[in-house]
Amino acid sequence: MEQFRCSAILFDLDGVLVDSTRSVDRQWRKWAVANGVDPEQIMEIAHGRRTIEVIQILAPHIDPVVEVQRIERMEAEDQEGVTVMPGAADLLATIPDGRWCVVTSGTRYLALARLKIGDLPVPEILVSADDVKEGKPHPEPYLLGARLMGVDPKECLVIEDAPAGLRAAHAAKMKAVALTSTYQAQELAQADAIVQSLGQIHIGSGGHDATMVVDIFAS
Repeated sequence: MEQFRCSAILFDLDGVLVDSTRSVDRQWRKWAVANGVDPEQIMEIAHGRRTIEVIQILAPHIDPVVEVQRIERMEAEDQEGVTVMPGAADLLATIPDGRWCVVTSGTRYLALARLKIGDLPVPEILVSADDVKEGKPHPEPYLLGARLMGVDPKECLVIEDAPAGLRAAHAAKMKAVALTSTYQAQELAQADAIVQSLGQIHIGSGGHDATMVVDIFAS
């Protein structure tokens, strides 16, 4: 068992609280074919990054603002196979109010659609692609989440599923737990702990100092 103490927990959304991998894959591949972009190149970098940055990297000749709206609308409308990650609702229910937030590379429109599909609570703080100038792997999204919650970044724990998100968390001086829902464990080796399921994460009170104790149980 591994153990972390923290004052707040910052969750990525897709691949952590909601399983949307098949929808993301379908819609990005459809978009890539329609726009003459190699689908495999898209999928190598799409998970964990903002849509606008994926377009800027692989299709700089295309207007990213227009395409972001198109792609995210396609993803929001594609609900086939989109489900709550096992253990997500139960885990969130164990965290005190105001002590967790969502930091996603998707737009707020898409994030709210995902949470609604999964019937998951909307946190007080939700940092989306709309709220930052730099997306993951830059630390800005996680630093903004910590600032909005009024918590020192060093007292935050991140739950992620993508290498870009892990790099963002560590660049923000936060500890990070990786979930092997999208990538294999060897691709997530930089994480401070790796789990196969959210059910392996147990949260308890740290006592009088308002910290949380997060226990990570091996498979």
